Amino acid sequence: MSSEPGDSTLSTYTAADGDNLAVQDWPAPESRRVRGLVVLVHGLGEHAGRYERLARRLNAWGFAVRGYDQCGHGESGGTRGCLPTPTRLVDDLADIVGSVRGRLPERLPLIVFGHSLGGLVAACFALRRGRPPIDGLVLSSPALDPGLTRWQKLLLAVLPRVAPNLTVGNGLDPRFLSHDPAVVAAYRADPRVHDRISGRLARFVAEAGPQVVARAPQWKLPTLLVYAGDDRLVNATGSRRFAETAPPEVVTARRFDALYHEIFNEREAEPVYATLKVWLDERFPA
Repeated sequence: MSSEPGDSTLSTYTAADGDNLAVQDWPAPESRRVRGLVVLVHGLGEHAGRYERLARRLNAWGFAVRGYDQCGHGESGGTRGCLPTPTRLVDDLADIVGSVRGRLPERLPLIVFGHSLGGLVAACFALRRGRPPIDGLVLSSPALDPGLTRWQKLLLAVLPRVAPNLTVGNGLDPRFLSHDPAVVAAYRADPRVHDRISGRLARFVAEAGPQVVARAPQWKLPTLLVYAGDDRLVNATGSRRFAETAPPEVVTARRFDALYHEIFNEREAEPVYATLKVWLDERFPA
């Protein structure tokens, strides 16, 4: 198989509890020396295959990329939108990172990139006890503040206990993913995208986000936080508060005021990619 940027392979990874996770790898081109590996963690209701554009760009910069469909998403096992245990998504990321780290040469950096729900999962992983075996973290419009109404908070206090696996619509409006109509149309037509969320998954988002923000002043892992200023799917206040209280020598933060939620899939995404490239070049030079 050719290893030009963008070529990818599909495989299956068996999680600790026996469920299968769909894995997609975009190898760096053979003509370039590999600078590191990036693990992609996607957002709510989507899948790793939607990150082709980002993976191609990372490949061109010399990074190999591994993405996976989270439990209950895409081609992975689990009921769509459900969360078998409160820590399942973070546990799966720890499994994936551990398997990658074990085969990666020690000199090569390992970076986790998480978008939206994936950003929250990645941030929670970074806060686990002991030093996570990664060298950097990129958070893209992370779900650090779900912006719940008083009524939604009341439901979350009851529903996860009564019916933790009952799923409802997640309320995400695809129109506000991106200003690019092609991105929105592809999302709507994608059979691997779903709009389900369970009470247990909703509680994870509602509780974990504020916990991450509260830990921002003690943040130690080199992190790039990039987020949308006109985000209508995730409350940008969580990212703003995180950026304001995190150590500036550890966390680099940039807000893109005119962009919607999927900042790397926007029509005006080049400044976002440029910000990512500068951070990678400074932290992990070729």
